[in-house]
Amino acid sequence: MPLRLDIKRKLVQRSDRVKGVELHPTEPWILANLYSGNVYIWNHATNSLVKSFEVTELPVRTAKWVARKQWIVCGSDDMFVRVYNYNTTELVKAFEAHSDYIRCVSVHPTQPYVLTCSDDMLIKLWDWDKGWACTQVFEGHSHYVMQAAFNPKDTNTFASASLDRTVKVWSVGQPTPNFTLEGHEKGVNCVEYFGGGDRPYLISGADDKLVKIWDYQTKSCVQTLEGHAHNVSAVCFHPELPVIITGSEDGTLRIWHSTTYRLENTLNYGLERVWAIGVIKGSNAVSVGYDEGTVMFKIGREDPVASMDSSGKIIWSKHNDVQTVNVKSLPAEYDAVDGERLPLAVKDLGSCDLYPQSLMHGPNGRFVTVCGDGEYIIYTALAWRNKSFGAALDFGWSMDSNEFAVRESPSKIKVYNQFKEKHSFRPHFAAEGLHGGALMGLRSTDFICFYDWETSRVIRRIDVAVRDVWWSESGDLVCIASESSFYILRYDAEATAAAFEAGEVDEGEGVEDAFELLHEVGESVRTGVWVGDCFIYTNADLRLNYCVGGEVTTIFHLDRPMYLLGYLAAQNRVYLIDKQFGVVSYTLLLSLIEYKTLVLRGEMEAAEELMRVIPREQHNSVAKFLESRGQVADALRVATDPDYKFELAVQLGELGIAREIVEHEEMAAGEMKWKQLGELAMAGGDIELAGACLAKSGDLSGQLLLCSAVSSPERLASLAEAAREKGKNNVAFVCLFLLGEIDTCIDLLCDTGRVPEAAFMARTYAPSRVSQVVALWKADLARVNKKAAEALADPAEYKNLFPDFDEALRLEQGARARAAAPRKPATAFATEAAGDDEGAQDLADDVAAMRVDDEGAEDVAAAREPETFSSPPAEPEPEPEPEPVAEPEPEPEPEPVAEPEPEPEPVPEPEPEPEAAVEEAGAEGGDDDDDDWGLQD
Repeated sequence: MPLRLDIKRKLVQRSDRVKGVELHPTEPWILANLYSGNVYIWNHATNSLVKSFEVTELPVRTAKWVARKQWIVCGSDDMFVRVYNYNTTELVKAFEAHSDYIRCVSVHPTQPYVLTCSDDMLIKLWDWDKGWACTQVFEGHSHYVMQAAFNPKDTNTFASASLDRTVKVWSVGQPTPNFTLEGHEKGVNCVEYFGGGDRPYLISGADDKLVKIWDYQTKSCVQTLEGHAHNVSAVCFHPELPVIITGSEDGTLRIWHSTTYRLENTLNYGLERVWAIGVIKGSNAVSVGYDEGTVMFKIGREDPVASMDSSGKIIWSKHNDVQTVNVKSLPAEYDAVDGERLPLAVKDLGSCDLYPQSLMHGPNGRFVTVCGDGEYIIYTALAWRNKSFGAALDFGWSMDSNEFAVRESPSKIKVYNQFKEKHSFRPHFAAEGLHGGALMGLRSTDFICFYDWETSRVIRRIDVAVRDVWWSESGDLVCIASESSFYILRYDAEATAAAFEAGEVDEGEGVEDAFELLHEVGESVRTGVWVGDCFIYTNADLRLNYCVGGEVTTIFHLDRPMYLLGYLAAQNRVYLIDKQFGVVSYTLLLSLIEYKTLVLRGEMEAAEELMRVIPREQHNSVAKFLESRGQVADALRVATDPDYKFELAVQLGELGIAREIVEHEEMAAGEMKWKQLGELAMAGGDIELAGACLAKSGDLSGQLLLCSAVSSPERLASLAEAAREKGKNNVAFVCLFLLGEIDTCIDLLCDTGRVPEAAFMARTYAPSRVSQVVALWKADLARVNKKAAEALADPAEYKNLFPDFDEALRLEQGARARAAAPRKPATAFATEAAGDDEGAQDLADDVAAMRVDDEGAEDVAAAREPETFSSPPAEPEPEPEPEPVAEPEPEPEPEPVAEPEPEPEPVPEPEPEPEAAVEEAGAEGGDDDDDDWGLQD
């Protein structure tokens, strides 16, 4: 059967002729050296150019990574070797290495050596630790030396290919070749060693259009591969797959099986001649250099072929070699750390007769199935003995270890029991994959059909483009994964059996009620395993998650692609493996999974019993699960994280509990929590709690609103003091003003440098302090403008400029007396009104008793008309800031303004100034907001 290897193209970049390509061992980079003299570095993960630079104007025929030094070593037609730092593109070293074109550079895998071969028929060894000194010259070829390659199994030896039609094998330290391999009829262009397994092989390609595999121990040709229509320019053994890749000037890549030498595939990307092939150990990627650009593709799957049984025994295959480890073999005192590689002892179990592409344990762990190359083999897990074999593209176990099915072809399925064929059938569509489990699943491109094992009847067709299927151990739950999401379904065996008994089955669609969709999650699942009703999986975002009841919880963020092996309940750990067969584990408590399962089933009493054994550090995970189920009160009771408990308490409206949480537990951003709680309390009408929260949060503006609303002098006084301490002068000013402490307000304005505002406030509310404040104003203004300071008038000196100032002083005394009187609460209004000698009428009664007829209304309007629309002509308003005479007489008096005879006013006003003064004060600080008193915080 042909080797089933999917080929996926990852990068295509057009450029000038590419003479060499190489993959970086750790970064997703491809190094491409061009005939134009440039070097390009491509990122095959992002399909973009990382950097490029010009080496020379002549062709660069070879370039190699030296990752341990972060170098690129280039050889070109100007006979120079150049070394660059690939991070900075700085030229590290340049020297003339040969007397003709340099064809190839080869880097020693461990030593500081570089081999160069040239058209001058020489091979030279250079040591960069010795200042790039040439430590040895190898002579023996009689034509151009095209390529040289170190032997990965014996790095002291290397092979060279030459146009003299020979391949020679050399040893470092000896100037002459160990032996020569002859067999090609024309010049040899390329040579490469086989790096895997025990076979002592090397491969060569030549202008005779042939590829030859040599045994360098017997010095004989093992196989000749024919098929190319032009010169063979590049050859390699893939380091991870059982394939040989060859490239030719006929524009094709040919992929051959490395064991059977069968041609498996031919690729032609239409970029003209192939010049170079690059592969790297640990990756399935292949890079190719063409006349017109660079291509990279991946062959087969990169997932490790591994399986773990229920006892912790892991079996994996590396190529055809099978190895085993046991996670229970770790010493009892070993403390496993989440994400750390486990120090497991690897044992060789044997080898496999085919190249494994999948490996899986049977349900009871006694047997292991290996599938690949269009065949399957069932081995015993302990002794690795062949139990059964046959043709199969896919293999699937039933829940019964004695029953399994194989997909021999897209149109033929065979079912076996006790390793004997039970029956076979042909599905009504082309099956592209087979999945085992409680039901047999056959998938097509856009749907999957489930069949029963007994009679192969269609149970249900589900229209989803399926990638993989996982069944729970009970057979009740199944996870179906598509490319971008996965679905959790419940299988109802009883409803299915009843439908078949009643004959209500559509032969093509199956039983409609066979499956119930429970949950759909928009994540791309890579690998998965069931533990009870919990589905554990890794996703495309490198996360290890588990899903219970549709609620997804992340166990760990992975730093590299990992693949699930299984879960051991006794150790409460889930095990994963990476591409390098490193096994790691993560903690996942079985009690936590069981608790969530019981909650889903509504068995709350049993869940409460189990809660006692769940560690405290897992309680928040439980609380989040309960919250997702709508059980917020239970979540609050279980949660331990203060911030999360606060959110839950607020969600429930339990502000008292939220206050206790903030008061007694250490929380991040405590002030914000107090402020949030205060706003909620205010919205709910809890004034006491709102006040306490606003005080704790330091929200002075909110406290001012609250204190003014409840009219509490004590609170206002306390808030004013706190505001002054914190420099919040606007809040302090409003508090003092509401308390009637005018003197303190004026002092606050003076202390904060707002003396003009203080003067206007004194003129309005405390005339007795005007002179004092004006003196301060003059002193302050004199530092800026002395003349302007002298223009300020003091009412003590210019009483004529301040009419009725004496009356204002008299009224101030009355106002101060009223302000000093004890305040009575608003609740005392009824009592005070009842005790009035003249009696008191309700305000509503007074309004209702008012009767104004039309004639009376006109009289009132006529009486008010002079006040409303005209002002008395005889008395103009005094100027606020007159200019005194520059040099006043001993009795300085400004020129009096002629005052006409005052006309009697309808309502005498004892103090005409306050309103104007306030307006002028507003004009002085008019740029401020309405609620800003001109103070600076």
